[in-house]
Amino acid sequence: MDKNNNKPTIVETNFFYLIIALLLITVGAWAQSKEVYSGLFITEYIIILLPILLYLKMRGYSIKNILRLNRISLKQIMYVIFIALFSYPVAVFFNYIGIIIMSKFGEFMPSSVPIPTAPIEFLIGFFLIALTPGICEETMFRGMIMNSYSSLGRKKAIVYSAILFGIFHFNVQNLLGPIFLGILFGILVYKTNSIFASIIGHATNNSIALCIGFFTNNMEQTINVESAIIPDIELIYSTIVIGVMALLFWLIVKRLIRSIPTNKQSKIEEPLFKQVNNEQKMSGIEIVPILVVVLIFIVYNYRYFFV
Repeated sequence: MDKNNNKPTIVETNFFYLIIALLLITVGAWAQSKEVYSGLFITEYIIILLPILLYLKMRGYSIKNILRLNRISLKQIMYVIFIALFSYPVAVFFNYIGIIIMSKFGEFMPSSVPIPTAPIEFLIGFFLIALTPGICEETMFRGMIMNSYSSLGRKKAIVYSAILFGIFHFNVQNLLGPIFLGILFGILVYKTNSIFASIIGHATNNSIALCIGFFTNNMEQTINVESAIIPDIELIYSTIVIGVMALLFWLIVKRLIRSIPTNKQSKIEEPLFKQVNNEQKMSGIEIVPILVVVLIFIVYNYRYFFV
């Protein structure tokens, strides 16, 4: 334990991340293959959330401080919701770029996330696909991991935890979007000094995707088929159009981020990513677990290129 800061060290956090990642692609994948909804429940609450809370408790860390379980105002909540709404097209653009690049090497792999077709399925999906990941995954990434990485400096804590968040999806076609969102959620947590900001943002983003899938009846599969057969020149034009739209939405998001009310105890100086002198660097032993997960990610996505 880090006696001075009373928070998990980077090395224990990284090894913890490796263990959870292994459980995710083994036990979690097996559970979801048996029945997707119960499998998602097991993955999020039993594999991700419960071990984190038990670990922090057994190690004597303050769960409230590590996870930043601080109050968030109604005004901040409204800002976070609008930021999530306007950032959704930006995240889609990043994933679109990834899909285009990957399509040059292999076939599209459909998402394993179920798309509800009935109202009762939509309610179940809202709980397990929108709300649950917002709670459990944010506890891990913007809670334990980002707090642990804060000794490297605020910028690295946000970016590194976001990259680990993207890798944790173990889907090369769904990598860039989550990394972008991870950075955004990290900024919101620092701005509000509350993990509830990223939980709300994450749940809002997933809710948008869920609603789009529900009301357009498997729109993702339709987009994938069309993208695979349209000419390259049209792909270029569509990418430019989507990119311009994403840029416009990002300008709105930046303005909202700058305007979001901050708590007095969490007010941060501008710019957010100002370089801090004497920042620590990760040691070899701290990097090893991350390299193992990256290797697993590459092997896990081997199918995209050679199958």
